[in-house]
Amino acid sequence: MRHTSRFVHIAAFLVFCQTAWAAGAGSSVAEDVDQLMPLSLLELINLPVVTASRQLETRDQTPSHILVFTREQIRERRYNNLADLLEDLPGVDFMRGTKSSAFNNLTVQGHSGPNKLLVMMDGVRIGNPAGGNFPIAENFALYPARQVEVLFGPAAALYGADAVAGVVNIITDQGDGTMDSWVSLGSGAFGNTETSFMTGTRTENGLALSLGGHWQRADRAPLNNFYPGDFPRKDAATFGGLVLVPAAKREAYVGGISSYSLFARLDLDKQVSAGFYRNVFRSLTSTGDKPETALYLEDARWITQTDTLYAKYRFDPGADVSAELALDYALQTVDPASRYFNIYTGFANGFEYTRGERLALEQNLNWRVSTQHRVQAGLGVQKYAAIEAHTLPSPYDTTKDAADQGLLYPNTTLPLAIHEASYSNVSAYGQVQSDWNAQWSTMAGVRVDRHSSYGTSVNPRLGAVWRANPQHVFKALYAEAFRAPSPEESLSSFGSFDGTTTTAGLYRGTGFRVANLDLEPETSKTLSLTWDWRPAHDVNLVANAFHSRIKNLIVTLPSTAVNAIAGAELINPESKGNAGEQTQTGLDLMARYQFRLNRAWSGDLWGSASWINGKINEGDGIDWALGFVASQKYKLGATLRYLDKISVTPQLLWIGDTSNGRKKDKNLPPDRLETPGYTVVNLHLGWHKLLGGKTTLWLELHNLFDTRYYAAHGAGSRTFFDMPQQPRSWMLSLDHRF
Repeated sequence: MRHTSRFVHIAAFLVFCQTAWAAGAGSSVAEDVDQLMPLSLLELINLPVVTASRQLETRDQTPSHILVFTREQIRERRYNNLADLLEDLPGVDFMRGTKSSAFNNLTVQGHSGPNKLLVMMDGVRIGNPAGGNFPIAENFALYPARQVEVLFGPAAALYGADAVAGVVNIITDQGDGTMDSWVSLGSGAFGNTETSFMTGTRTENGLALSLGGHWQRADRAPLNNFYPGDFPRKDAATFGGLVLVPAAKREAYVGGISSYSLFARLDLDKQVSAGFYRNVFRSLTSTGDKPETALYLEDARWITQTDTLYAKYRFDPGADVSAELALDYALQTVDPASRYFNIYTGFANGFEYTRGERLALEQNLNWRVSTQHRVQAGLGVQKYAAIEAHTLPSPYDTTKDAADQGLLYPNTTLPLAIHEASYSNVSAYGQVQSDWNAQWSTMAGVRVDRHSSYGTSVNPRLGAVWRANPQHVFKALYAEAFRAPSPEESLSSFGSFDGTTTTAGLYRGTGFRVANLDLEPETSKTLSLTWDWRPAHDVNLVANAFHSRIKNLIVTLPSTAVNAIAGAELINPESKGNAGEQTQTGLDLMARYQFRLNRAWSGDLWGSASWINGKINEGDGIDWALGFVASQKYKLGATLRYLDKISVTPQLLWIGDTSNGRKKDKNLPPDRLETPGYTVVNLHLGWHKLLGGKTTLWLELHNLFDTRYYAAHGAGSRTFFDMPQQPRSWMLSLDHRF
């Protein structure tokens, strides 16, 4: 029955596209009508990118598999934020509203979690500055983006730690770009409101300033009304069975989110750039939890704020040498008011506070040795500091040092341990790119990182490009990468005490995870093969095959540190350790067709098909199926335009059964439980050139057919394995340019 429903949705999508095509073919318009068209496929292929090699080049010049999305594509496809864009990418499994802290989860070509994806803006890191997970949701709004570049596969040879699954680089306008001012106002179903703006000014002496921001809030659907079987009213009881809130008095489900961001960029000619970027995201700490596990409270929130400040100075030391000196500082904090209120805190307040910061200085050089050879090199130093404080009985006092908080573990007289650390890294990289002739080019690079905590990491990258003819481009890339242990993995310590003691007078602690300061980096090796085929000027087909092996995987293991807390005995504690190994092999196919039916009607069709297979050893010596991946997934989209007046963009996601974090039977490997697959269709309508040609009206319809479907979630019995997703919703937005 589920598969029948999927095919009905796919058929409806294809019928819509065929109907729109027929409507366009039957239309006529005067020959002098001006048609506003996006970039042609050839122009898109030749669009300069910078992320693959830290220098401007075209897609055909780099052995990396890279996709580029222009401002026009972002706007028409309604990629309002980075989550929307990533969800539509080949090889990406995106699971919305499943995590209590990061909110969304994602897997990129088998690599699970935001901590394996490097997110940058204009080449500056804007994710978690100390490493680790962070929310990729409405907080990363794309209003300042001129284009977004997505690099698949390891890039540690250029960018260092955490560039394992790939790199996302949000490129904004430089001082010579557009300085239009605009504002967007939107409102929709389930209390969804959103506002964004951009403005700028430029002076005659080459000084340019760009400013922007966004604010968003959504109550989101009351899922207990749409999935009543998944949200029964149950007692809120402690692990000991004490009922604190009886089922008859349980609250209704709530799942609201909110976010805002601020963007500023200052350019002086092309020599100096400085910028500031802040994003804030708020979600409920009950996200992903079953009714018996947590209370759904509006004020039990996880609040993340990330600030990034940077400056760049560009100069030319020689005739064929260009250089850039870059300084950046980033700070991410979880607001001290963030708190859990669930079974693990005894249905009492469990406050959270984390702080991670990075200060980095890097000198980069680009030397054109000859018409055939180019060299990139750089030296850098980074300093980090982190604090991890969990399950606190009262909010963390940010005016005091971690050691001076004076807090006790609840139900004990034991001082509560708060872990902090500071560390540094020195890096050097070099890369040589050679164009041997019109058909062949190669790339070889290596980066060395010397970390004060875990020593030296060496990561090479080798690639080649064969441009057999204008229609066929073949690429091969081998790359290694590493993911540094994050503070949340090495420093986090949490659990609960019920006040009881052992015969030796030690407080008995349960559910504890203890810190492990001896973690080492995960290491990754990936081979990628890409075939870029242009059978016609308006058709582009791309195939990317990849194989990855990850060693030293950081996993949760049993710990022998039963006396890690003085005065306590911990029952079956756990800690993070390097014991796992993972391999995966996959294939992503992508297609794009750009057409013009006549002078009035034009459009784009795009789609992808992805397959992946892999296994993971989580330290138990058993090869389990990968978690949080669908072995096959298909994504389709189309944009149909009538002149520059109307645009219609349907999108379809066909996601196969997805493995979640729960093993089907620990004694019968390798299968995991699977979340049922689904098909979801979205539809975006745009009316352009309104109110004197300066206004656009957008109608976005998400989950058009009101499908009930689930996202794969956690491994524990206290969380949803299959997290219910949002029903049909709509958003009406008005964009106005000044």
